[in-house]
Amino acid sequence: MGKSDRIDVYLIAGGKYHNIDHARLEIMKLLAEQPRIKVKVGADYSDIDAICESDFIITYTCDVLPTEEETKRLSEFVRSGKKWFATHGTNSILRFLPKDDGSFDVDTPEENVEFMEILGSQFMSHPPIHEYQVEITQPDHPLVKDIPPFKVDDELYLCKFHGDHEVLLHTHWSEKVDEGFISDAWMKETDVQPVYYIHPYGKGQVLYLTLGHCRGKYDMQPIVEEYPVPEEGAWRTEEFYELLRRGIVWAMEPTA
Repeated sequence: MGKSDRIDVYLIAGGKYHNIDHARLEIMKLLAEQPRIKVKVGADYSDIDAICESDFIITYTCDVLPTEEETKRLSEFVRSGKKWFATHGTNSILRFLPKDDGSFDVDTPEENVEFMEILGSQFMSHPPIHEYQVEITQPDHPLVKDIPPFKVDDELYLCKFHGDHEVLLHTHWSEKVDEGFISDAWMKETDVQPVYYIHPYGKGQVLYLTLGHCRGKYDMQPIVEEYPVPEEGAWRTEEFYELLRRGIVWAMEPTA
């Protein structure tokens, strides 16, 4: 017996320094709005057989990397014509390097380039969390149509990019990041920084949304025992939830 019109989704929500519980719950609520969707949930890529049997993947992670074999399978999955909706820190690798004064520098090494080529980018740095404006790059695209420019108090992701991109949302940043992060590999001639893009990969596509930082009281352990002020980032905005909803609908549709 076939699965009728059921759409099987694998949600990967896991990693460091973020309120993964909050993100997992909110994404599950949005997936539940779609009656055709049936979801499996994991914290990493270890259940690779189930992941690759799904119709699409959605991820909210930080510093979660697939193994070499898992990377190969993910590449084959997208290349075959499947879709992946990736959010926030999915493209991050973080190495905290202690300094003599007890603080840390953060390195973002390029350790799994093939994985980042699938996603279309790798996180390199961000300035301190601050309010910035998100601009609409393609106002007529269905994923962002009728969404006006909006402000978020979030991490402004600065990335090194791989391959082709159809940028849907962007912001502006061109200054160096002097606090914490080592890499400036994200720097380029223009100050335009993609926030929401489609990355073609083989016959498939990756939709990437860099927004969505959130952090609770205990999410910086063991570096910080109790984080003083919870951070909710773009989760405070209606626009972010609308982007997530539209991204899910986009992923449900087969590639052209």
